[in-house]
Amino acid sequence: MASRTKTSETKTSDQSPLIGTRALNRATLARQLLLSRAEMSARDAVAHLLGLQAQNVKPPYFQLHARLAGFRPAELAGLMESREVVRMVTMRSTIHTHTAHDALTLRPLVQAARDREVAYFRKGLTGVDLDRLAERARAFVDAEPRTMAEIREELLVHWPTADPQSLSVAARCLLPLVQVTPRGVWGRSGQVRLATVERWLGEEAAPAQPVDDVVLRYLGAFGPASVKDMQTWAGLTRLREAFERLRPRLITFRDENGTELFDLPDAPRPDADTPAPPRFLPEFDNLLLSHADRTRVVAPEIKGRTWTGNQAHRTLLVDGFLAGLWRLDDGGTEGSGTGPVLTVELFGTRSRARKEEIEAEGQVLLTGMAGGPGSVRFGSIQG
Repeated sequence: MASRTKTSETKTSDQSPLIGTRALNRATLARQLLLSRAEMSARDAVAHLLGLQAQNVKPPYFQLHARLAGFRPAELAGLMESREVVRMVTMRSTIHTHTAHDALTLRPLVQAARDREVAYFRKGLTGVDLDRLAERARAFVDAEPRTMAEIREELLVHWPTADPQSLSVAARCLLPLVQVTPRGVWGRSGQVRLATVERWLGEEAAPAQPVDDVVLRYLGAFGPASVKDMQTWAGLTRLREAFERLRPRLITFRDENGTELFDLPDAPRPDADTPAPPRFLPEFDNLLLSHADRTRVVAPEIKGRTWTGNQAHRTLLVDGFLAGLWRLDDGGTEGSGTGPVLTVELFGTRSRARKEEIEAEGQVLLTGMAGGPGSVRFGSIQG
């Protein structure tokens, strides 16, 4: 009742139209290329989405498979090997796959947040000159790509009484380090080795993208959205000023809780009844991580079900909303010779017709990402 009252009072003082949860869901899915697979190159998709969450190696490939028509892992792998895209720490202090341009210009935008992160470890950095640390670490990794353990050992030579983990954190935060290939290349393995983005790309350091431009890009990929939503996505604070500067160029809505949402005037906002096909998303997909209020995708009653302890699960969208988890066993049950097996755990009962849609999309996943066809089974993946 309190929520309805708040919405009513907000509507009285602000004439921004209400956008319901389903309409907000469909608008976000359209920006995320999840209502229908886009005829777009992998590079253009990485740029449009402002990067792909890449805490693990495979998720960026699965993110693109869910969004692009005809996507094959070799396309993104080729971009990695040609250095047109790279893996590095940016938004929310997490690893993202970015285009080379965004790697050079988005990292400076969030550098202040990375500097603040170092402050949390100051106790372990007593007596350490951070400017000198950055210079030493840069010279070390510019000579050749290094592992974090090698960087830590090099820094301990200069500051033997410092906390080793704190030295690692400082290097990671102060320098724009990329994970060099073969790390991140589909079908290959490689230890995490790091180089500065400038050395890896052979380009000079670039100024940060103007924050106003990034706001517009964020709305194009995740909107309609509130100031807090973008701050959650970027891991930044104090973005209200940028939104206010842009207000004359934007339109606004109110969600069902009365929160003001900003949007691009010409961005797609499909009807709330637009069909949304099932989509299999990897762990850490930015769709589920890039808003302060995630009810546009995650119903309140299932909040927290995508995690078990520290383990993030792969997620399934049904009718546009989080509806289950999934696991892919590339070779089937050991010794069975059945080929790849996709196990789906639903959070509730679904009609036979809906399960058939899930099975059909599952076969698309198996064929494109596991060399299928294979088997789609409904069961439990937890425990």
